[in-house]
Amino acid sequence: MIKKNIPNTITAANLFTGAVGVYFASQFEFEWVAFCIVLAAFFDFLDGMLARLLKVHSEIGKQLDSLADMVTFGFLPSYVLFQFLQMNDAGILSFTAFLIAVFSAFRLAKFNIDSRQSEEFIGLPTPANALFIGFLVFLKEFETLGFVFETPSLLIFAVVFSLLLVAEIPMIALKFKSLNFRENIFRYTTILMAIVLISFFQFSAVPLVILLYILLSVIKFAFNK
Repeated sequence: MIKKNIPNTITAANLFTGAVGVYFASQFEFEWVAFCIVLAAFFDFLDGMLARLLKVHSEIGKQLDSLADMVTFGFLPSYVLFQFLQMNDAGILSFTAFLIAVFSAFRLAKFNIDSRQSEEFIGLPTPANALFIGFLVFLKEFETLGFVFETPSLLIFAVVFSLLLVAEIPMIALKFKSLNFRENIFRYTTILMAIVLISFFQFSAVPLVILLYILLSVIKFAFNK
């Protein structure tokens, strides 16, 4: 019984961390929000890995995982974007940010019933979307990127990333069946470029890594077609 509930406990930690992140977002402490998203992403990875290792897959675990992800990687990033817009006095336009939450719900529901996503993702994964939005705050240190936090840019992020969540575009999944370079060239490129960018720009690199991930996924999709 204890063994069966270990992955679900880790999933609950993901949900708890996401709820704490919402609190920090309400206090405009966005660096702590970013930390919560990373920690929750670790829990999200760990619960799936433990479920496979312990061979304790369950329907309740599957549904609990989606509910936790909806809070952490759906509502939380949309609330962060909402707070950014509120800081700009965007008025009623601020509510556009909650499109992220709505489309994240569709994305997660679709993932649960889509058999095509066993080896690759169809549409932008919600954790990647949350990492992009959650780490935007670290771009504030670059004066030349001030436009990122202007209302038009934030509204574009809300709409474009909402559509990416449900787009019929295969996204790279870092799941290796073998170490063959040709078979995994896009995976290796993604990992290598992420390491290089983070080495140079630290936390500020995370949004760039997510944009690179999307670009490489689109190139891979076009190449395969």
